Amino acid sequence: QVQLVESGGGLVQPGGSLKLSCVASGFILSTTGMYWVRQSPEKGLEWVSSITHSGGGSYYSDDVRGRFTISRDDAKNTVYLEMNNLKSEDTATYYCVKSFRIRAVGQNDLRGQGTQVIVSS
Repeated sequence: QVQLVESGGGLVQPGGSLKLSCVASGFILSTTGMYWVRQSPEKGLEWVSSITHSGGGSYYSDDVRGRFTISRDDAKNTVYLEMNNLKSEDTATYYCVKSFRIRAVGQNDLRGQGTQVIVSS
């Protein structure tokens, strides 16, 4: 069964940090690029960051570039999203997605159940 399970979300103050994890199962992670999206009532579903299957390329939305870092550890079947200097506008549910897209979201791409991030003082 192909599955993605995110974790690591929570409540954090503005300026704080969180590291999200996405554990993949049921497929060979190293064969596919991955990306993160987030969803909030204010902005809807938006693409955040992507990483190539080799890990040699990473891409970020303008909103998060310089603050977020995407990475992967294929030996652990895990993709990460390290988030620093968090802002209130980063509040959303974050999903990892099995596919490779840049500045786009595939409605039929496999996503996990999501992990909620709340940035508030």
